[in-house]
Amino acid sequence: MKKMWAGRTDGVTDKIADDFNSSIHFDCKMFRQDIRGSMAHAAMLGAQNIITKNEADTLIDGLDTILSDLENGSLQFDMECEDIHMFVEQELTKRLGAVGKKLHTARSRNDQVALDLRMYLRDEAEEIIDLVRDLIYAITEQAEKNKATVLPGYTHLQRAQPITFGHHLMAYAMMLLRDTARLTDAKKRMNISPLGSCALAGTTYNIDRRFEAKELGFDGVTANSIDGVSDRDFCLELLSALSILMMHLSRLSEEIILWSSWEFHFVELSNAYTTGSSIMPQKKNSDMAELVRGKTGRVYGDLMALLTTLKGLPLAYNKDMQEDKESIFDAVDTVKMCLKVFAPMVATMTVCSENMKKAAQTGFINATDLADYLVKKGMPFRSAYKVSGQIVAYCIDNNKVLETLTLEEYKGFDPSFEDDVFEAIDLINCVEKRTSEGGTAISSVEKQIEYVKGILSND
Repeated sequence: MKKMWAGRTDGVTDKIADDFNSSIHFDCKMFRQDIRGSMAHAAMLGAQNIITKNEADTLIDGLDTILSDLENGSLQFDMECEDIHMFVEQELTKRLGAVGKKLHTARSRNDQVALDLRMYLRDEAEEIIDLVRDLIYAITEQAEKNKATVLPGYTHLQRAQPITFGHHLMAYAMMLLRDTARLTDAKKRMNISPLGSCALAGTTYNIDRRFEAKELGFDGVTANSIDGVSDRDFCLELLSALSILMMHLSRLSEEIILWSSWEFHFVELSNAYTTGSSIMPQKKNSDMAELVRGKTGRVYGDLMALLTTLKGLPLAYNKDMQEDKESIFDAVDTVKMCLKVFAPMVATMTVCSENMKKAAQTGFINATDLADYLVKKGMPFRSAYKVSGQIVAYCIDNNKVLETLTLEEYKGFDPSFEDDVFEAIDLINCVEKRTSEGGTAISSVEKQIEYVKGILSND
C-alpha cells in the first residue's frame, strides 16, 4: 500500500519494516479523540477562511459519520494503515474525495498525536479518579463499621500498640485521597493543547490555536511549538501517579493477604474474590489481592520504560516516541482493572473482630499503657518501662496476659499498683485515651471518616 506521505520517496516500504513501523494496532483506541480533534481542526480552518465554510462542514459531517460507523461496528480498522491518523484521513478521502485531502492543512501528525494522547489520557485519568473514589468509599464504609473494633497495631510486623481496625483502614483512605489529588494535578497539567505546533515550527497559515483548544476543552495552548510536539512529561507524570497508587494498593493487598491467612484470620474475603486449589480442597486463596500486588511491578516497569525511552532524545519529535503509548496504555488499563476488582473485594470483606481482639490481648500491646500508668503514679518513665518489661516477661513465662494478672502479682513488682490498673490496661480504654488529632480513639476515627467523606462530597 502506498503511503499518504509519499513524496520524496515512492511511499512503498518492506512488509517487515511496515509492520515494525505501524502503530495502528495499539493507537486505534484513540479513534474518538483523533476524530474529535480533526473536527475541531476542520472547524478552525473554516472559521479562518483557510478552507471554505462548506468544505469545513463537509469534513465535519464526514468525520462524524466515520465516528458513528466505528462505534456501531459497521466500519472496521484497516490494519494495513500506519496509524490511526492515516486510517481516519484515508477513510475520509475515500468518502469525500479531494475535500478529504484538505483536512491535514496546517497540521502534522506530530502535533496530532500529541493532541490525541493528551485528550485520551485526560479522559482515562478522570475515569481512574472515579474508580479510586469508589475504593475510598468502600474503605470508609468498612472503617465506619469497625471504628470500635480493636486489633494490634504493628511496627516491624511486631505487635506494637492497640488501635482500631477503622483507624488502620483510614490510613489507606488518606493515601488514596492523595492519589486522587496527584491524578487531578496531572490531568490539569496535561490539559494544554499542542495542536498548531505542526511538525515543530508552527505554520505559515493564519490559524487560531485557541479556537481549537476551546473547542476541545483545553485550558490553553502550549507556548513553544517544539515543546508542543516533543513533550511527554504528562505521560510520565501520570505514570508516576499511577505507580504511587499501585504501591498503595500493593501495601493494602499485602495486609489483606496476611489478614486472611489462618495465622492471622483477621478477615475473610468473599468467595467471589478468592480462588481454590487444583489439588488442595481446603484452600481459599486471596488471588485478586496477590495479582494486584504482582501487577504493581508491571506499572513500575511501564514508568521506567518510558523514562528510559525519553532520556536521550534530541528535540523535537523522534519515532522513539511512538513507544510512549504502549507503556501508558498498559499502565492505565492495568490500574483500572485492579481498581475495579479492589473496591468490591474490600466492600464484601468479613471482619473477624474476635480474632483481632484475641491477638491484641496476647500481644501485650497495652504494655506502654502499663508504663504510662506507673508514670502517673510518680515513677520516672525509664523505670516504669523496665518494670513493665519485667511484668511482660513474667506473663510469658506463666502463660498469662496483663489482663489476667492478679493485683497481688502486680504489687509484687511495685507497691504503687492499685485496682485502677485494670482500667488503665483495658484495650478499649487504651484506644479511647488516644484522643490526639489523627489518633485511634473512636471519636478521632469518626472525625477522619467525616473529613474524607467531606472531601469526596465536595469533589
